[in-house]
Amino acid sequence: MKTYQHIYFDLDRTIWDFDKNALETFKDIFTKYELASIFETFDNFYNTYVMHNEKLWEDYREGKVVKSVLSYKRFWLTLNEFGVDDEELARQIAHDYITISPTKKELFPHAHETLDYLHKKYKLYVITNGFNEVQFTKLKNSNLDQYFEKVFTSEDAGAQKPNPIIFEHALEKTNANKNESLMIGDDLRVDILGAKAFGLDQVYFNPFKRDHSEEITHEINSLEELQEIL
Repeated sequence: MKTYQHIYFDLDRTIWDFDKNALETFKDIFTKYELASIFETFDNFYNTYVMHNEKLWEDYREGKVVKSVLSYKRFWLTLNEFGVDDEELARQIAHDYITISPTKKELFPHAHETLDYLHKKYKLYVITNGFNEVQFTKLKNSNLDQYFEKVFTSEDAGAQKPNPIIFEHALEKTNANKNESLMIGDDLRVDILGAKAFGLDQVYFNPFKRDHSEEITHEINSLEELQEIL
């Protein structure tokens, strides 16, 4: 068994339950802005947003769109789908989303107990593609910041996972070697294959047991399984 010293975690959908927290946030927004008058149902609003958000995030990772545009355009395009061309409303919703979502505190099961176990044995860090102002708030509000020595964001690194630059940035800042480092994340392409291509061992957090044929170092379905590996 390899001896690790440095453990790097993804945050969203690995520790912080992004989907549950986002859903709560969108329900708050749907009520506040009386969006039933536009979308009729909450699902119309939410599912249309998810479609546009995923496309824009892919563009953002590839450098085709900047953060300030992504933040509001995903809502503007969602409104447009239902015949509303209101950029100001889109910007108001975007502001509320960025403000409200990181205050939500839903985590994946066993998050705190697992991190408490690990941080006594290893140096723990976060590598995230999320925006600075959002990710640090999430960590603080969920009482997760106590476990991590450093947080590395794509904004600070100047590159997003799976780009090797962000992994190189994190290891340089922590004076870590590849052979003593481990990346844990939920996104097979972005977190796991990105880390593998850079030369890091990986733990694929796969709570929904998605099928794949990739050769990876470890795979878990629950965070508590990390205590069996580490």
